[in-house]
Amino acid sequence: MLQTSTKIKKSFALSLTAVTALSLILAGCGGNNNNEEASSSPSASPSESASAPASESASPSPSESAAAPELKEYKLSFFLPGTPPKDEVKVETEINKYLKEKINATLDINFVDWGQWDNKMNLAIASRDPMDIIFTASWNGHSANVAKGAFLPLNDASGKYGNLLEQYGQDILSSLPEAFLKGAKINGFNYGIPANKELAEQGGIVYRKDVADELGLTDKINAVKTIADLEPILAEVKAKKPDMIPIFMRDGENFNAHYFAKYDYLGDTTIDGVIMKDGTDTVVKSRYDQPRYLETLKITREFFEKGYINKDAATTQLGVNDALKKGNVFMVPSPLKPGKDAELASATGLSGKLAQVAMTERTVATSDTAGSMLGISTTSGDPARAMMLINLLHSDKYLNNLINFGIEGDHYSRNGEIISLTDNTPNYSIGAAWMLGNQMINYVWDTEAPDKWDQFKKFNEGAHNSPALGFTFNAEPVKSQASVMNNTRRQYDPGLDTGSVDPAKAEEYFKKLKSNGLDDVIAEKQKQLDAFLASNK
Repeated sequence: MLQTSTKIKKSFALSLTAVTALSLILAGCGGNNNNEEASSSPSASPSESASAPASESASPSPSESAAAPELKEYKLSFFLPGTPPKDEVKVETEINKYLKEKINATLDINFVDWGQWDNKMNLAIASRDPMDIIFTASWNGHSANVAKGAFLPLNDASGKYGNLLEQYGQDILSSLPEAFLKGAKINGFNYGIPANKELAEQGGIVYRKDVADELGLTDKINAVKTIADLEPILAEVKAKKPDMIPIFMRDGENFNAHYFAKYDYLGDTTIDGVIMKDGTDTVVKSRYDQPRYLETLKITREFFEKGYINKDAATTQLGVNDALKKGNVFMVPSPLKPGKDAELASATGLSGKLAQVAMTERTVATSDTAGSMLGISTTSGDPARAMMLINLLHSDKYLNNLINFGIEGDHYSRNGEIISLTDNTPNYSIGAAWMLGNQMINYVWDTEAPDKWDQFKKFNEGAHNSPALGFTFNAEPVKSQASVMNNTRRQYDPGLDTGSVDPAKAEEYFKKLKSNGLDDVIAEKQKQLDAFLASNK
């Protein structure tokens, strides 16, 4: 059974041109069930307030929302990766006062440390533990978990609960760019609601600018273009700051991560068989057969042997945020977006001390639409109420910012849309805004650009489209092979991708994948992709 922590825990539109173009491309991805009538009734009916547009007021009083007396009180369980904050109970108490009036529900947010997330959630899903809302993503086994029956289809009019998105997600439909929902579909259905955030993807580094300035390295860092360019910088940090980790890595956060290496897994990063997001080729290959893979393993191994990478990279349970909070990390590989450095600095107590450098092309793949989602578990006791909460996270400014930043006047002070740190900010700093609904209704820290959300629009413009944009692999026909291969991946990826073991092990890894169904998986991916491309000519 899953071990949980103690209890806690106007719409933004992408540029018209970018969204229109992406929507046209994604239109071929599955059927659209959003306009169908529900054939069965859910367990509860929403109150009017559950689907009301977001108020212009940043902090409405709970009494301003009509209560929902027709709904039986229900406790929603919500599972998120992250470290439980000290003031979790205090903030959750305020959340529940508000939700009681909104949808007659209370919320139990269960934070699971990043290092334990995969194992604990896989066990919980396999054990059929009762859960309501779960964070999910294309890079975190979403397609494989859908094939296992972990998540409800949210727009299935003929399903047990009807079209939950149509019935209880009207604010999602009116505020979330259509490209996100279309791109995240699997066989025509949405099994998670994407967060409204940046669409393009770019890899790079976030580093301690204060330390770089001290060592005279800032100009050198800003000039890096390749991984190899980092070597003399990391060498100097190791020599002059021996107590610092030059670059922190872990499983999933390294130079072979999808956002850095640009592998397009066609829907789920736990299932091998890729094309390149920044290329034009549509032939599906194993990562092992992509030249970039072995090249990256080789240089990462060199960095590890020179002592630039933390020795426990393959096994550490620390998330990137927690590693930075310790104060002894100089640099981390990171997916980038406008203001990622300032956002990360606020979440780690390093305001004004971090900077970022882009090292890859900006790309858009279908997986980016599904890079952060909230799914409803098939073990949920009240899927309708779960959808009501997700809908509120996309529309209710007060609730969204309360969950993300804590209590105004306690965990932050506010001047209009701009918020500032207080002495108590570190006690509720979850760094989860990108996971929780509509990020475009978040307040902006005073260390961030006031026009942050406008910068997001520009960031999406002109990105290179993956050749498979609009396609999502359905793992159902090869789910048994994918499951075995995922176990093999967990055995080899952490050590190889962090440089902790010799790249020669990659051949052994590849042979194991081949013996456990890799060819079947790649053939199925190619078959489905070819059919998609043919239908969109």
